[in-house]
Amino acid sequence: MKDSLNFLKYCMKTPISILLLSLMILTRCKSPVPPETGRTEMITFKEASSLATPALQCIQKPYPYKPGHVLTSDSSLIPHRELHPAFFGCFDWHSSVHGHWTLVKLLKMFPDLPEENEIRDKLSQNITDKNVLKELEFFYSPENTTYERTYGWAWLLKLQLELLTWEDPSGNELAANLQPLADSLIKKYLDFLSVLPYPIRVGEHTNTAFGLSFAWDYADAMQVTELKTLIKKRSEDFYLNDTGCPINWEPSGFDFLSPCLMEADLMGRILNGRAYVSWIKSFLPELFDNRINLIEPAMVTARSDPKIVHLDGLNFSRAWCLFRIDNYLDNAYPQIAELAFKHLEASLPYITSGNYEGEHWLASFAVYALESGILWGNINN
Repeated sequence: MKDSLNFLKYCMKTPISILLLSLMILTRCKSPVPPETGRTEMITFKEASSLATPALQCIQKPYPYKPGHVLTSDSSLIPHRELHPAFFGCFDWHSSVHGHWTLVKLLKMFPDLPEENEIRDKLSQNITDKNVLKELEFFYSPENTTYERTYGWAWLLKLQLELLTWEDPSGNELAANLQPLADSLIKKYLDFLSVLPYPIRVGEHTNTAFGLSFAWDYADAMQVTELKTLIKKRSEDFYLNDTGCPINWEPSGFDFLSPCLMEADLMGRILNGRAYVSWIKSFLPELFDNRINLIEPAMVTARSDPKIVHLDGLNFSRAWCLFRIDNYLDNAYPQIAELAFKHLEASLPYITSGNYEGEHWLASFAVYALESGILWGNINN
């Protein structure tokens, strides 16, 4: 494991992409080529596009689909492609949104992907001003004002932030089209956080810490002061006095988020320096002693099961939290980054497992975990 970490540190001294990093992790840690052969793994465009393929294949794939809205009469039985003309693919609304994010992120990293034209075409077909206004209309229908709260809201802001920071004419156009929906969700965040009495501490979509993390990133980058101030206040209300998170109770069988690590990641955004060090050592002391070995990657026993495959996502989300926590602590505890890599290695080989239950969303979690390793983890030293 230490050899893998040192190898990645060396590689990060030269320009490298997220996908190249992912393939190197797989090559080093799964050892498909014996080290004594001296082979240097090179990447082709075909290999580099492997993480883009699942998202590209599903963002305009209407079925299978799982609707999540409230029906009030037979007249509510409208095809989801009409209700959600921008984000109708990938099995459900939020998966479609982070599928779009995956493609934007990868195209920014690899402007010359072989699939570039197809990606641009599908993004421009989906994220039109007309389609976004239709999405906005749905979010304010009386019976669906809480739709996708807050998981889908968080990913929409993550997508919009990616578009706003893309120095590309089509990116500018897409961002302008999507901005009304982003603005509306910011208002929904403000309204919701003002009345939420307790945090939601689960390992699935409604986890409050996750929903606040991506919203904070948007508010911080785009200087949305009201939202950022409220997130800070509510995060302190919810979590500042927490101690001894029972991470030995994790994971639950359907988790794709770690309640303990998501909270620790969020509070790294909220607290600074010594305040964070003091807080996390009280909140997750296992990270700093020999009990860190209790935090093992999740075992996935059935990747064709749409709930059990969540555990691959848990390995990726744990990895991004651990990379970021390591950075908040100034990379002073190498065992934390090593644990992040251990979680990555456990699930990277299975992103394209042949089962749509995982393929329609896992690439986005893998890409974000790898990006966190590059931008925030020990490998960027």
